[in-house]
Amino acid sequence: MYAPSKEKSDDSKYSFYEELEQVFHHVPKYHMKILLEDFHAKLGKENIFKPTVGNESLHLVPIDNRIVNFATTKNLVIKSTMFPHQNIRKYTWTSSDGKTQPD
Repeated sequence: MYAPSKEKSDDSKYSFYEELEQVFHHVPKYHMKILLEDFHAKLGKENIFKPTVGNESLHLVPIDNRIVNFATTKNLVIKSTMFPHQNIRKYTWTSSDGKTQPD
């Protein structure tokens, strides 16, 4: 199961999160749940989401809060935003000329 990129349709994104919800629902409550994925998300640094999204997000303003909303409702934490990293370590793609990163 792969998270859809920003170019995908809203229907595709909706379907992904519906499937993720179903998978998560079928895992027993007493099991530890860890999601590992590049969700292609710009999480932002909004204070309201600090328990879920830490201070170390690359972006100031979220573009799509679906993963933040999912994590919040499931009492999950997005750990990659909790610890300081160099900005170069906060994104997963760079153009071949080495100058362009995700916006």
